[in-house]
Amino acid sequence: MNRMFAKGRREFMRIGALALGGLTLADVLRAHAAGDATRRDTSVILLYQHGGASHLETYDLKTDAPENYRSQFQPISTVVPGLEICEHFPLQARLADKFSIIRSLHHDVNIHSDGGIVVLTGKRPERLDPTSQSKSDHPDFGSIASRVRGFGPHSMPPYVAIPQKPYMTRPTYLGLQHGAFELGDPNSGGYRPPHARLLTGRESEVLQRRDELLKRFDQLRRQLAADEPVRVIDDFRERALELLTSADAASAFDLAQEPDTLREKYGRHTWGQACLLARRLAEAGTAVINIYFDTPRSGPEFTNWDDHPGNAGRPGHFARFMATRLPYMDQALSALIEDIHDRGLSEQILVVVVGEFGRTPIMRYGPPDNSYGRDHWPDAYSALVSGGGLRMGQVVGATNSKGEYPAQSPYTPQDLLGMIYRHLGIEHQQAFHDFSGRPIPVLDRAKPIRELL
Repeated sequence: MNRMFAKGRREFMRIGALALGGLTLADVLRAHAAGDATRRDTSVILLYQHGGASHLETYDLKTDAPENYRSQFQPISTVVPGLEICEHFPLQARLADKFSIIRSLHHDVNIHSDGGIVVLTGKRPERLDPTSQSKSDHPDFGSIASRVRGFGPHSMPPYVAIPQKPYMTRPTYLGLQHGAFELGDPNSGGYRPPHARLLTGRESEVLQRRDELLKRFDQLRRQLAADEPVRVIDDFRERALELLTSADAASAFDLAQEPDTLREKYGRHTWGQACLLARRLAEAGTAVINIYFDTPRSGPEFTNWDDHPGNAGRPGHFARFMATRLPYMDQALSALIEDIHDRGLSEQILVVVVGEFGRTPIMRYGPPDNSYGRDHWPDAYSALVSGGGLRMGQVVGATNSKGEYPAQSPYTPQDLLGMIYRHLGIEHQQAFHDFSGRPIPVLDRAKPIRELL
């Protein structure tokens, strides 16, 4: 890269940050014109359980297993006869006719990053990284939706992450403009909708001088004509400005428009406000919202699910951490499911709750305080799905008596992704070309989860 090119590129990004109210252009240019696939007004909200939630302490309790395998919590009945879930899920128990549980998911990668790549992209990394720092060579389903579906109604971005985007996936050969629009923590004191910063001050004045701004973009585009990101920006500059000046889009991001009673029902915490914001964005036309928490076990909400014996060097009891975290999830998820149904959106919005794997069926004691817990286990784990026009109120598949392996109707992350793509109206057999020009199918394989259809 020569000196003139580098200087021009820096100037372009500086103007972009100024013009878009402090957001970078990469943050807001998140969509592509609709492809050949038929556009559908559907959305997916993924509540991603980063770290790997224990299936044995959530949706697949084994209270009759031997003591060193047995679930640490008791099951409770639900409104669906015969369906039992964890005792810390009383709110979900009352809504069990509005969701289904898949108990027979499995794959063979027990590393956080690489397991996450399998679950979010449907591709198994060729080289596994035991340090859990892998980055995907293929786009995740949110980036695929961005590429195929493009901007939603009212200039809504097609792919949003709350509060942060997955660290292990990237849009790769689809282009940076198809990465997730990262929103931050909607429950933090400093959170403001992305558009709020445009309503006053210098940035607003710049945006009002639209013609002048576009002329500056054109001048820099000509200087950097050989740069691929600039060509992308040239294609979508109008859409970016529409996004940031759209009153409808601004409204969708503004949680203050919700009544206090509903915000309290979801919970005045990161879990609850993230789920409420996700519902608003899905209702407004965003195709994929990934609620992705990756925070350490600190503070009251315990949003990371990476529970080990000794809790990875932090003193504490495995089940005590789970018992702290589960009520937050129960409140937020149950409010989301009920809200979607009350609004008549259960055909339009599909909610999926899943992580990269489950936890070892056998308990292990470990330092520093000789407490016991479970380690990584991709051979069997659970997912919850709600809405999407699917059959609700059932359990799909089963594991053996110790929760070790699928014993009935085994399914893979690829099968779950196939169902997600189906809901989004995306043909998963279509292919995109990678950097070397090879056609890469969205999914190599995916069989229908017939029990849900």
